[in-house]
Amino acid sequence: MEISGAKLFLRALEAEGVEKIFAYPGGTVTDLFDELYRNSDIDMVLPRHEQALVHEAEGYARETGKTGVCLVTSGPGATNTVTAIADAFYDSIPIVVFTGQVALGLIGNEAFQEVDIVGITRHITKYSVTVRDRKDLGRILKMAFHIASTGKPGPVLIDLPKDIQTANGPAEYPDHVEIRGYKINEGVHIGQLRKATKLLKSAGRPIILAGGGVNIAGANEELARLAELTHIPVITTVMGKGALPSDHPWYIGCSGLHGKYAANIAISQCNLLFSIGTRFNDRVTGDLTEFAPKAKIIHLDIDAAAISRNVVVDVPIVADAKVALAQMADWVESEWKGPKDTSDWMKQIKKWDQENPLEMRRNKGMTPQMIMEGLNEVYPDEVTYVTDVGQHQMWATQFLKMDPKKKMIISGGLGTMGFGFPAALGAKMGHPDRPVVCITGDGGFQMNMQEMATAIIQGTPVTICLLNNYYLGMVRQMQQLFYGKRYSATCLRRRKDCPAHCKGPNENCPPYVPDFIKWAESYGAHGIRVEKEEDIIPALLAAKEHTDAPTLIEFMIATEELVLPMVPGGKPMSTMILNSSVR
Repeated sequence: MEISGAKLFLRALEAEGVEKIFAYPGGTVTDLFDELYRNSDIDMVLPRHEQALVHEAEGYARETGKTGVCLVTSGPGATNTVTAIADAFYDSIPIVVFTGQVALGLIGNEAFQEVDIVGITRHITKYSVTVRDRKDLGRILKMAFHIASTGKPGPVLIDLPKDIQTANGPAEYPDHVEIRGYKINEGVHIGQLRKATKLLKSAGRPIILAGGGVNIAGANEELARLAELTHIPVITTVMGKGALPSDHPWYIGCSGLHGKYAANIAISQCNLLFSIGTRFNDRVTGDLTEFAPKAKIIHLDIDAAAISRNVVVDVPIVADAKVALAQMADWVESEWKGPKDTSDWMKQIKKWDQENPLEMRRNKGMTPQMIMEGLNEVYPDEVTYVTDVGQHQMWATQFLKMDPKKKMIISGGLGTMGFGFPAALGAKMGHPDRPVVCITGDGGFQMNMQEMATAIIQGTPVTICLLNNYYLGMVRQMQQLFYGKRYSATCLRRRKDCPAHCKGPNENCPPYVPDFIKWAESYGAHGIRVEKEEDIIPALLAAKEHTDAPTLIEFMIATEELVLPMVPGGKPMSTMILNSSVR
């Protein structure tokens, strides 16, 4: 029996257990939408923009552990997904993006809404292909889901020409697929793992650096067990936040560009660094020549290409973090005679923390730290925090407390403004009964604020904590510290009749647009404005009770608030700006 490509497409989704598809229609995918309309129980989400659509699929995937599925039309529908596909690629999020394409005979003729989306996305996907023969469709669809979700997860793009969708061909959808050249490393090199375990035992000042790979692998319990058996302190990257509970006795904090002082100094002084699931990007390392200069380095990662790419390591281990850490913990438990004596090392780290603790002022008005502490109080149990990108993201990673019931979803590798709100909606759609809080800024929120319509029609009552400082705060911070307060294109209140050179807010500043509260209410959402510390908790509690629609809480924070510590670009991680008076 033969069936149309559109029918096989639907059959593939059902076989893969797809429950939700984030989709925006157009001319070249109408046959697929018609098939979904007539025959499917799959929930179709209609966002308001294709970039937001993919971010929603990212949030859904990060929250549920399932593969996010997207469907868009050709041309601008496809190109609008590119930023979000790159975001998923850098943060290893499993999504499959289906794009429509003009008929095979029109490809290369500059037809209406024709673009080479495979060529455009080739370097930001694990696999990207145009289906050119109907008989290959089933195999390619199976490959897409397999590649996206196995090994190091990531995005796959399948380009579906119009005539492939309508052509008849084989009805079979394979239950497995063999892909030449694509091999998943399911084991671990015992010799290398033994060598790493031996180095851990002999090192006097060891540090475990846990990255996002720990969270992706679900290796949190294994990491905690290893830390508890060895008494080795653990530091996380921003993407690794939550790999160990915030109150765990061996957890120090986040490292990196805006990391904890004690964490960055500890890495610079350690004599063994065991890195798990990190890429060693510049936000983690700073000046590469000064990164962990006294340490032997062990690097455990599922992606062989990530090892020694940025930092040359002494012991490379290509393996799944969950498998490798479990094996190491077993060896430690059975072979070591109790944990290492790291008491002097921990005392030194705690001394550094006491010298320069993470703390914002408390003597004058509401601060971002107070807002994060309010969230800690209002959400003592399960919650998913989803941040956008900017100062608020760093404050969230600095001050939010994490434990096994809590999750944090951020855009790490690409740093995509506009990610937070749609990703929060996707997370909420994945787990409707779980509280989801979006932490965003006034700049990033406006990049995909149209998704409030999606939130309303999908019934996703997320809480949006919008920190409004009237500026693109992270760039403004750099302009304040390094560019003589020349605030070029960062003031969001600036109008054409403002002075050419402005050094900051004054009594003549025009009003901010939009009025976020009126804007939220125009969609049927709830809006609350908070200007004083004593109103933080009541506002968060009110939002928590609103289960009929999203609640936007606009927190009016001071323009001059900075994210500190801060490592100047290109400097060693031990060189930190600790207060705003440093230039």
